[in-house]
Amino acid sequence: MEKSLSKLSLEEKIGQLFICGFDGFEADEQIKTLTKDYHIGGTVYFRRNVESVQQLAALSASLQALPRSHPELPLFISIDQEGGMVARLDHEGMSRIPGNMTLGAAGDVGLTEAAAVLAAKEMLALGINFNFAPCIDVNNNPSNPVIGVRSFGEDPLKVAEHGNAAIRGYQQTGVIATAKHFPGHGDTAVDSHRGLAVVPHDKERLSQIELLPFREAINAGVDAIMTAHVIFPAFEPEEIPATLSRRVLTDLLRGELGYEGVIVTDCLEMHAISKSCGIPEGAVQAIEAGADIVLVSHTLTDQIAAIQAVHEAVLSGRLSEQRIDQSVERVLALKAKRMAEFTSSYGGDPASVPVPLTPPEESGALLTRIAERSVTLVKDEGNLPLSCNEPVLVIWPELRHRTEVDEPAVHQYTLGDALRLYVERVVQSVIGTHPTDEEILAVLNQSADYEQIVVVTYTAEGAIPEGQSRLIEALNQAHGTNIIAVSTRNPYDILAFPDTGTYLCLYENRSFSLDALAKVLTGKLTPGGKLPVGLNERYPVGYRMS
Repeated sequence: MEKSLSKLSLEEKIGQLFICGFDGFEADEQIKTLTKDYHIGGTVYFRRNVESVQQLAALSASLQALPRSHPELPLFISIDQEGGMVARLDHEGMSRIPGNMTLGAAGDVGLTEAAAVLAAKEMLALGINFNFAPCIDVNNNPSNPVIGVRSFGEDPLKVAEHGNAAIRGYQQTGVIATAKHFPGHGDTAVDSHRGLAVVPHDKERLSQIELLPFREAINAGVDAIMTAHVIFPAFEPEEIPATLSRRVLTDLLRGELGYEGVIVTDCLEMHAISKSCGIPEGAVQAIEAGADIVLVSHTLTDQIAAIQAVHEAVLSGRLSEQRIDQSVERVLALKAKRMAEFTSSYGGDPASVPVPLTPPEESGALLTRIAERSVTLVKDEGNLPLSCNEPVLVIWPELRHRTEVDEPAVHQYTLGDALRLYVERVVQSVIGTHPTDEEILAVLNQSADYEQIVVVTYTAEGAIPEGQSRLIEALNQAHGTNIIAVSTRNPYDILAFPDTGTYLCLYENRSFSLDALAKVLTGKLTPGGKLPVGLNERYPVGYRMS
């Protein structure tokens, strides 16, 4: 692969700098056109591409076999498999990898590395060689609508330790790891899927907090770093996001931090780019800034326009072919570095892929241990443990809409299901994550018949939805300190109802965490998790009620 650069035409070299997505469970005309006519270097999977274990393995094999000008150059097949609430591989036969804040609460980097190894082995079995993870943003803004539990926490040293553990797990297993979102998306209050966010801090503060995990990831030899569509005035005086800034990608990341690996953009179809300079111009500016791979995830017309814009920029002299060659060399070097491991690990025969991918006794023991270590007791005024002989009312918020970065789990498993293993009578009332006045009133009326009430919260974007907080305040007024509240995503929820008698934190609403919570609620398990983020002065980072 070392001699491949000289064999590539300009069009073929430019194609290697693009990763593009497509829709469907099989290779469609979109991806066939992109690989054959535009020579793209890789593709990216979303849930829309995943139906089953064997289907996805077959899809990966078919993609690598697509007719293209240089079949000796394997495709990057990438995915956002962060775990937790951002997990594209969450189907039957696939392990439900925990998210970063769950791992941060568990506080054991050995478990973080083991989870990454498990995820990497399953990705390789499915023909996936490039993971857009780990997220090493330091989440120190309670109002952050897009990172939150995707972060290991707000302590930059601990984020760095867990981030490096995940990087080791992925890369030692043979999957490309990606540290994201450089130079840090944790202290933002705007979702870059929807608009431009600004991190206004000075260089000293950014160096101590946001940049620290990236410095450590670079020292650990991370294969790739993904950019943030976020403005950093301390580094870039013009109002342009880091993805498009030469001062950020070349002067800071390459120059000051000494990074020599692959720089990949976040998707250019996000509104921070697509609604400002536009996708074609964004692709040119990103490469001018120092990016090596441009990610355009969805729309064929946008993908072709971006590729053509880069080609036209070279022909016009705006971009030099030497600049293109610099990035192509990094892309080909990464393919050479990881693809030998990938080829030996991935047999390419979908019929031979086991279902489940990992024996349940192997994966289950690890995932159970992580979940049980992560449950965090913040406050209890005598409501724990529940009496298993008395009825329990569980109020469960059902996610009824898709958010920008995650999607509802395929299999819905609730706290009521988990509690029924231990409690004789569990009654569950299902509401929406944005409950209506009618839903709130119905729950209040129903709660009058119960002395044991567990209300679950779920906050996907920034502050807890008003309906959920109003419901808990009403329950507190009706039942005093007898209410047990459990956040199953955003740990900051208690700030909206500080008078609740008991408060526990999960960091995802998936089965292993809910099973662990049920054990804690019924006294079968002592909660061992520590807060990965500070809630207020009373509940700082690292706090847990003993």
